Amino acid sequence: MAKRTLDAFFKPQARKRQQRSLEDSESDSKSSKHPTYPHAIKHLPLHINSNLNSTPAQPARTINNQPRLDLLYFQPFLRRDTAADLFKFLRAELPFYRVQYSIKRGGVDTLVNTPRFTTIFGVDETARFVGKSKLKPDSLSGDGEGEASEEEELILVDATSQKPLHSRYQYPPRPIPPCLDTLRQHVQAATGATYNFVLVNYYASGEDSIAFHSDDERFLGADPDIASVSLGGERDFILKMKPVVVQQGTADEIRGCTAGSLSVPRVQTQVKMPLASGDMIVMRGSTQAAWLHSIPKRKGRSGDSVRGRVNITFRRAMVPAGTNNYYNYNVGCGEVWRWDDRGMEMRIRSTADAVI
Repeated sequence: MAKRTLDAFFKPQARKRQQRSLEDSESDSKSSKHPTYPHAIKHLPLHINSNLNSTPAQPARTINNQPRLDLLYFQPFLRRDTAADLFKFLRAELPFYRVQYSIKRGGVDTLVNTPRFTTIFGVDETARFVGKSKLKPDSLSGDGEGEASEEEELILVDATSQKPLHSRYQYPPRPIPPCLDTLRQHVQAATGATYNFVLVNYYASGEDSIAFHSDDERFLGADPDIASVSLGGERDFILKMKPVVVQQGTADEIRGCTAGSLSVPRVQTQVKMPLASGDMIVMRGSTQAAWLHSIPKRKGRSGDSVRGRVNITFRRAMVPAGTNNYYNYNVGCGEVWRWDDRGMEMRIRSTADAVI
């Protein structure tokens, strides 16, 4: 009697696991190819794709208890098991870059090595990707890539004239692959915003970081809405208020200055949130105009201090300057890196990997 009860309990679970394995094997045979991709990018395994339908895993908490701060905090947005699977999949499948760029510091050109791996997909609102057979006006979708068959190549066209584009951009824009576009659609449904760029950062360990900055570039428009999904190791997300610029009269009253304007530091208000795998932060309204944010280094020799972290941010660029900026600082002209599961590290892509 007891044996039959145990058999009845375990056999359906075994069949479910077997069915999931068969479905994922079928999904593994599908991939996205495009001339701008350094290699074919696999579609999401079906069990991840299916589990994304349960987003958000928890309702958002609004954080607006500081001046001009407007955040949505999903803790979590993705189920923890789904986040773990998605982390491993994206780290293994996406092409990454370790971009070098030059900036002026004190009038001197300085070479900067990006302290994390990056990659990006998308194009600004003045252009879009459509299938070759979908170039007619009545067949274009409203806010993303035009519908195309699995084997049909996506073509970059002007959003208004729908004529193919060849020389508008410094770097050739890349269509968002289905494995990221599916997540984009779920994030849009949760936030009510529209995004045309997906930026992915890989922090290999606690030594990788991003300094205080704000995403307030003009090409993002006024009060941009930026969503950020965390996968993998937990890292601290810190915001601090920007200094306020005051005019001469106010400055005279405060410091006895006689000319010009100056930056008067605000009271050093900081907001600190530990972002675990599957969490999502959405920065809205005047947050970018008034606040800076960062992911500092996390020191230590074990746990999240050495674990990798994937961060996916969704943005909406309005003009070509945004497209040129994003590809310059997140792809550039450097070598392609791929995750080596055997060596458990990022390695420069081999020639064999370059074949699509």
